[in-house]
Amino acid sequence: MTEVRTLLSGLAFGESARWHDGRFWFSDWGDGTVNAVDLEGASEVVARLPSMPFCFDWSVDGSLLILSGGEAKLVRRDAGGTLSTVAELAHLSRHAWNEVVVDGRGNAYLNNIGFDFPHGEVTTGIVAVVNPDGAARRVADGIEFGNGMAVTPDDSTLIVAESYGGRLTAFDIEADGSLSNRRVWADLGGAPPDGICLDAENAVWYADVPNRRCVRVAEGGTVLNTVDVDRGCFSCALGGPDGRTLFIVAAQWPMSTGGTERTGQVLMTAAPAPPARWR
Repeated sequence: MTEVRTLLSGLAFGESARWHDGRFWFSDWGDGTVNAVDLEGASEVVARLPSMPFCFDWSVDGSLLILSGGEAKLVRRDAGGTLSTVAELAHLSRHAWNEVVVDGRGNAYLNNIGFDFPHGEVTTGIVAVVNPDGAARRVADGIEFGNGMAVTPDDSTLIVAESYGGRLTAFDIEADGSLSNRRVWADLGGAPPDGICLDAENAVWYADVPNRRCVRVAEGGTVLNTVDVDRGCFSCALGGPDGRTLFIVAAQWPMSTGGTERTGQVLMTAAPAPPARWR
């Protein structure tokens, strides 16, 4: 059995797992914070957001970009902690924005589920791109609850987790940031992928909330590795000194008493391959 260790406990609702500059980063949607924690468990609040949901990634210039989903904005955090608007997104969708990933050209890909979760009538959502000049436009639609996303190291392919579709979907990335050649990268047999990360062997780890696990799959859907835990897995990232640690943000789901029990954790376990891209 794979050993799983707890790095941090007492979180409200962790999401948006990332490894950057020697620390594990995540957002806590319950507290409205972006956080970083080192391998000894010392954590820091890096930013506060008046929004839910919100996710983040780094641009090619090293600046922290945060998708403030409830505000329908992509914002940049400067060295002093000030947040400034990069792009307004409400004209593309009035619903909350869910996830962001940045490619090597500086294009930020964002997705929107397209309905009011969890009580609205279910419909499909979109993927949008914000180019380095701040221009935002829709580049894909018909996405069945878009969640985690990843870009291949050569910036040729965007992989999108479709939670309600039970699949990972791939697109070719064009020179102007447009998407084409939509295809199923992996059929997950009905499993609902949440956050994802890509490793150096071209396999994808996906977090699975209802099945309380993270699963590593090859293109085509072959299951390579599974890590089972005792609570829902919302996002995952590869990192650590050699890149061979899988970090997982997990919490009990469904949440009781409005999530006030703070069951969120950051978990760690060994991984067979490092991440596909270092930033």
